[in-house]
Amino acid sequence: MDKIDVIIIGAGAAGLMCAIEAAKRKRTVLIIDHANKAGKKILMSGGGRCNFTNYHIHTDRYVSHNPHFCKSALSRYTQWDFINLVKKHKIAFHEKTEGQLFCDHKSQDILSMLLSECEKVGVKIQLATTILQIEKLQDHDFRIKSSQGNFHCQSLVIASGGLSIPTMGASPFGYKVAEQFGLKIWPTRAGLVPLTLREQDKDRISALSGVAVDSIVFNKRKRFRENILFTHRGLSGPAILQMSSYWEIGEALTVNLLPETDIVEVLTSNQKSQPQKQLKSILSEFLPKRVVETFIEAEMGQKSLATISARDLQNIALRLQAWDLKPNGTEGYRTAEVTLGGVDCDAISSKTMGVNTVAGLYFIGEVLDVSGWLGGYNFQWAWSSGWAAGQVV
Repeated sequence: MDKIDVIIIGAGAAGLMCAIEAAKRKRTVLIIDHANKAGKKILMSGGGRCNFTNYHIHTDRYVSHNPHFCKSALSRYTQWDFINLVKKHKIAFHEKTEGQLFCDHKSQDILSMLLSECEKVGVKIQLATTILQIEKLQDHDFRIKSSQGNFHCQSLVIASGGLSIPTMGASPFGYKVAEQFGLKIWPTRAGLVPLTLREQDKDRISALSGVAVDSIVFNKRKRFRENILFTHRGLSGPAILQMSSYWEIGEALTVNLLPETDIVEVLTSNQKSQPQKQLKSILSEFLPKRVVETFIEAEMGQKSLATISARDLQNIALRLQAWDLKPNGTEGYRTAEVTLGGVDCDAISSKTMGVNTVAGLYFIGEVLDVSGWLGGYNFQWAWSSGWAAGQVV
């Protein structure tokens, strides 16, 4: 049986970062993963360009039943620390919207950087390996039985991720380990995910598939202003993905398709200046023609402005600026970028990521009940939580 200081289960962002930091402390480190390649989700992230962090990391942009938990790790290993690592490896990157940082070339640059750092400090990575059993020994060590042999370690780190994108190898493994050791699991669901619509709405909206509109999407708790994207099944785009993490089944959402326009004022003004102009002609100056045709009946759209009553103007504004819809559900883990819920953070030390009741056992990354906004927040949580554990394992 091979005896190792630290075994990390999961060769994703958090696991690789933890391994690098632990090995810098002269700990022997082995990463085990059931996939045939390390960092698969890193490679496919950000449309293949990896949105690796954000200039504007704030702890209030994370969803957790313990909103304070993420503060310690994020303050000790910041976005600037990771950006410095990226610069050290001379990886070209650029800012998109809202401080989001992407590689100029491809995601492989970030994965290659992490693997290079692992190699430099002697981290071993064993892929295509299934964990069969984890056993806690009386001397605080662990015995790991796997499809590729048995191992013995002092520190065991679970970095196996959540349930999002099962085609990338996502599994409930980490939650099962947590349950084995008596930890609470908050119910999991897909986050940062497209929303599906009820049949009556889908029939009407499907004609807009592929159209994007700058919008505000909100409920009683949260609001986001970015593009929404109409799809053949429902709604996607940044504003919808962000909102999905704050939406619950059965709840309605409100969409403002004209966030910076007082459409009643615009139409009233045009009633005076060009009364014979058709309603749809004016609205098409502010919204894609297909959107106007979908939200405004043909008969109304063909009316001249002079013939439209003040009451009708208010109804038009409500349709376009206070569109109430009740989503049917989400696209699920298949397309979700993150898993909401997970291992209860109250059971974990926010400083070390260690389990309070089980010496030597650690949880990092997405398996924990910490989920960030779209835009590099989840990768930063992976880097920060992995770094924090790496200082002590």
